[in-house]
Amino acid sequence: MNVGKIFSAGSQERVFQLKAKRDAGIDTPRWQEPQFLTCKKCERRATRQVWAKSLYVCPNCGHHQPIGGYYRLSLVLDHGTFEELDAEIDAKDVLEFPGYPEKLGAQKAKTGLQEAVVTATGKIGGIPAVVAVMDSRFFMASMGTAVGEKITRAVEYATAKHLPLIIFSASGGARMQEGIFSLMQMAKTSAAIQRFSQRGGLYISCLTHPTTGGVTASFASLGDIMLAEPGALIGFAGPRVIEQTIGEKLPKGFQTAEFQTTHGFVDQVVPRAELKRTLALLLQLHTQGRKHGA
Repeated sequence: MNVGKIFSAGSQERVFQLKAKRDAGIDTPRWQEPQFLTCKKCERRATRQVWAKSLYVCPNCGHHQPIGGYYRLSLVLDHGTFEELDAEIDAKDVLEFPGYPEKLGAQKAKTGLQEAVVTATGKIGGIPAVVAVMDSRFFMASMGTAVGEKITRAVEYATAKHLPLIIFSASGGARMQEGIFSLMQMAKTSAAIQRFSQRGGLYISCLTHPTTGGVTASFASLGDIMLAEPGALIGFAGPRVIEQTIGEKLPKGFQTAEFQTTHGFVDQVVPRAELKRTLALLLQLHTQGRKHGA
C-alpha cells in the first residue's frame, strides 16, 4: 500500500522531512545545549550540528557513521518527490518467541520505525526510481519476515512500473527470533530480483556499514552495479569469526569496501557527499540507453 494514496503530497513531504530531521538528531530546539558525538574510529568529538553538516562523516578522519533510513532518503531523493511504500507493514512475532514482542515494542519506540527497512518512490536527478533503505538502528537491520516482505514488494513495484531499483543495505544478518522464516527471506528477495532482472530492470546495490550475513548472501550481492560507502564492512561472516574458524590472521582491511573493490566484488566506493550525484549519473545513462534502444 502506498501512503501517498492517503496523504496529500505536501503533508507527506512535511512528515518525511520531520522524520529525516529526527533521524539526524536535528529536530531539537535551537536553544538546547550542544550535544557532542564521538567518532567510533578516531574517537574525536564534535557537536551534533557539525556532524549533521558533514552528513555524519567524521570531520577529522572521514569515517562514515551509520545513518537513519529517512535521513538517508532525504540525502538522495529530490525534494518533494518522496512517497513511502507499504508503511503499514510491521514486524510480527511469527514463532511466539519469548520476549520478542516486548523487544519489538522497544525498538519501535526508540527508532520511530515499524521495521528495519524503509521503502519509497521518488526522483533522483529528476528520474523516478524505487529506493529501499535498511536502518541499522532497528535490531541491527536484521532481516525478518517483514523486512523480506517490504524488500520484495519494492522490487515487484519497480518491476510493474518499469522503474530502476536502488537498495541501501546494512544488516547484521538474519533475525534470530524468527528462525527459519527469516532465512526464507533470502530466497524470496533473490527470486524477486531475478524476475526484475529478466524484465530488463536496473538494480543498483549500495552497501553501507555493515552489510553481512543473509543480506549479503542474497539481494545485496545481486546488483547490476555495486556501490559502497568508504570503510563499510561487507561480507558473510565477520573477520573475527573467520579468524577463529581458520586459525589465521586476516589481511589488513579485509572485507572493507576498499578491499572488496580491489577484489572485484564492488564496482566503486562512493563518499556519502557524492552519492546522489553518482546515482543521478547512473540513472541518466540507463534511461538514455533505454530511449536509444540500448
